[in-house]
Amino acid sequence: MTALRNDGDAPERDNRRKKILFRCWHRGIKEMDLLLGGFARDQIDDLNDAELSELEHLLTANDHDLYAWMTGRTPLPEEWDGPLYRRIIAYCAEAIAAGTPLK
Repeated sequence: MTALRNDGDAPERDNRRKKILFRCWHRGIKEMDLLLGGFARDQIDDLNDAELSELEHLLTANDHDLYAWMTGRTPLPEEWDGPLYRRIIAYCAEAIAAGTPLK
């Protein structure tokens, strides 16, 4: 897991990354803010264009559906599965296992 970044240490971000980061932290439910926002805060500057596109696609999903998929309550539909989704799940699982708060 990449070390947590202090926003003051972040490089100047392009508008696309700024918008995605904002959308990750301003979902419809707090649980999704924490899951996606924490990942985006720590990883957004390292994502390539394809990964940014995949994240933008994930952000179009309904929050309650996405939360159910991420917590394993319901199976993930194939159309939403991708390398970045799996990376987000791994990031969150690692943070939880390490006792690192997702905030």
